[in-house]
Amino acid sequence: MPVINFTYENINELLGCSMQKENLIDLLPMIGSDIEDYDDENLKVEFFPNRPDHFSVEGIARTLKGFLGLESGMPRYSLSSSGTSITVDPELAFIRPYTSCAIVKGVKIDDGKLIQLMEFQEDLHWVLGRDRKKVAIGIHNLDVLTPPFTYKAADPTETSFIPLDSVEETTLDEILHNHKKGCKYAHLLDKYPKYPLIVDAVDNVLSMPPIINGELTKLTTGTENVLVDVTGTDEKAVNYTLNIITTSFAETGARVKTMDTVYNDDSIVRTPDYTPKKKIVNLGNAQKLIGVDLTIPGVVEMLHRVRLDAEILNETEIIVSVPSYRIDILHEVDVIENIAIGYDFREIGSYLPDIMSIASEDNGKVFDNNLRMIMVGLGFYEVMSLMLTSEEQHFHKLRLPVDERVVVAQPISQDRTMIRESLLNGLMEFLESNTHEELPQKIFEVGETVYLDKTTETYTRGIRKLAALVTHSTANFTEIKSITATLISNLGLSMEIVSFNHPSFIEGRCALLRGWDERIDASPVIEGFFGELHPEVISNFNLEYPVVAFEVEFKDRLKKI
Repeated sequence: MPVINFTYENINELLGCSMQKENLIDLLPMIGSDIEDYDDENLKVEFFPNRPDHFSVEGIARTLKGFLGLESGMPRYSLSSSGTSITVDPELAFIRPYTSCAIVKGVKIDDGKLIQLMEFQEDLHWVLGRDRKKVAIGIHNLDVLTPPFTYKAADPTETSFIPLDSVEETTLDEILHNHKKGCKYAHLLDKYPKYPLIVDAVDNVLSMPPIINGELTKLTTGTENVLVDVTGTDEKAVNYTLNIITTSFAETGARVKTMDTVYNDDSIVRTPDYTPKKKIVNLGNAQKLIGVDLTIPGVVEMLHRVRLDAEILNETEIIVSVPSYRIDILHEVDVIENIAIGYDFREIGSYLPDIMSIASEDNGKVFDNNLRMIMVGLGFYEVMSLMLTSEEQHFHKLRLPVDERVVVAQPISQDRTMIRESLLNGLMEFLESNTHEELPQKIFEVGETVYLDKTTETYTRGIRKLAALVTHSTANFTEIKSITATLISNLGLSMEIVSFNHPSFIEGRCALLRGWDERIDASPVIEGFFGELHPEVISNFNLEYPVVAFEVEFKDRLKKI
């Protein structure tokens, strides 16, 4: 998770008052941070990825102002038009189609702020940008540029500029394959015939998104006016990122000016847009989840304390205005979490239940732990992947037809649009991220999957599964069959296998398995498949060695044994 470095002098200057070190260290965890380290001058704090607005010291100070009573409610930032625009080349539609830009005047950049700004960018690249795949950020010295601007698709061999921290003019192709940053992010562009480029009215190059900025627009301690560009493949994420960066600048007293983005269909999008979202929260729901007695006026005060606006709708409901930089608030439950933060977690007491009871571990959890012990005993390492995935990862990369599925109504990113039905794609993503590790790699996961219940077309049903992967130069069907048979045997079951064709596996090297407990009845209590993954699947996840896998699901009665 991102670690933000700042000094006590930084935070006190932004707060406009002197806050004691001990009080600051005591308060920061109440807004969702973990104190990594501190001394007499500096603090290092870690924030969860769900609050990217806290990745800058300005964002942290903004929240603290509410807790300290220095400011109340949603911050308001004035916007004025810059009178300029950026035009988007239609050829970028299938490369990197979206951009949002803004001009910020009156920024104050010293050596410390310059370092913080670079760290802020990289944290946002990692959390919102998925390591620049979805979002990339450029911050440029405006005073060396001539508006208006163009975001175009450029020929990689005929176009050149001087990249950041370089002295020689270099073609886009050379940057992508020879420059340190280009080599690191080449996989984002090398499949396209042209590369994105942002230029001004006289063809000065600002940046080559998402790879590197130009040396011409490099920020220095003397820079006072900047242009912020955010490009990417997800329009919502691009706009959120611009809002987070520009409001952070605005907290220092800088003036934010809008720019128009002109697309091929003559549509114009003016950014940044600070229009707040509206959410309704129910008093009863808040009381139930937090576990304390609340009043409508009290809840309004708590929401103001965490820098949200609130107005009373009726005796039981409140309309909440959410700032444009708060991308973490998607549901009423998120608002209730902020009410609890405003109430102060330290004030939420504990109590003994009225009814005496004897606790015992859930049978399903006991069964899951037994599975883990068996797999660890077989030399596997456990992986815990996200339940949210995408159609590309879950279906296309595994060569599966896209089926009816449980989708996310308002996904925040393109790679988290549905709930998984299988554990295999999560394990394959893990292997893809760990190709630098030694072989063999043996991993497994015990986790929940969710299916759309086609009989009702309304409800979903959850199924607990176990899946495992093995990869090394000689991984084969015999090896995964042996592992699967050992698992079934250790569960005290008998096993039957039959030939089975599965799109993710090599034809003729996949089998369907069923396991019985003869003490119960003749119906199977475990079902699944195992085999050698298809070479196309392996290539889709950028792996080089054979991969064998199994995935099984269990009937409820087995977990109760």
